[in-house]
Amino acid sequence: MKVSTRARRRSGALIASAAAGFIGVGLCATPASAHTPRWTVTCSEVTVDLKAYNDDVTNTVTITVDGKDLLPTKEFGSGFSETIKLPEHTAEAAVRLVVKAGDGDRFSHDETKSSPVCETTPPSQTPEPTPPPSETPKPEEPEPSETPSTEPPQSATPTPAPSTPGDLAETGGSSATPVIAGAAAVAVLAGGGILVVTRKRRAARG
Repeated sequence: MKVSTRARRRSGALIASAAAGFIGVGLCATPASAHTPRWTVTCSEVTVDLKAYNDDVTNTVTITVDGKDLLPTKEFGSGFSETIKLPEHTAEAAVRLVVKAGDGDRFSHDETKSSPVCETTPPSQTPEPTPPPSETPKPEEPEPSETPSTEPPQSATPTPAPSTPGDLAETGGSSATPVIAGAAAVAVLAGGGILVVTRKRRAARG
């Protein structure tokens, strides 16, 4: 009976020790697996996501680009998540993330990643043609009209001027010649008549 009681006590102590050791190992392993530093880097930004850190201690995070502070040292508790825009760069930039866990250096994280240059579409070498300005149609100018000639058209054959009755052809006589001749004849007749009457009166007296 005494032997069996001692054996039971020993086996109980062994079980208790094993259980305590298992629990201790589990407690030590849990924080190590819980700290999750995740971060990504692109050509234009860096994203940091820190989870399951010990909230009972002071944790810090720092981000630098080519040695210059992008995110100055900042304290956080159980987690930290943020996306930060990177400055423009014409060559690959070195982005460094430093996480210091307050519950031990073994949970801290220090890593550097490269940020590539963002691809940009080069400007076209050939300038786009500029559309020509719209031309305003000019009003049509009237064609100059032909100025009528003031000179009468000349015919090839000269037209003779119409002759006036009584004109003498090619003699230079005017149309008044017959009138003058008639008047002279009347004067002669009148003179003759007067002479006859005078003679009759003289005869009657004698």
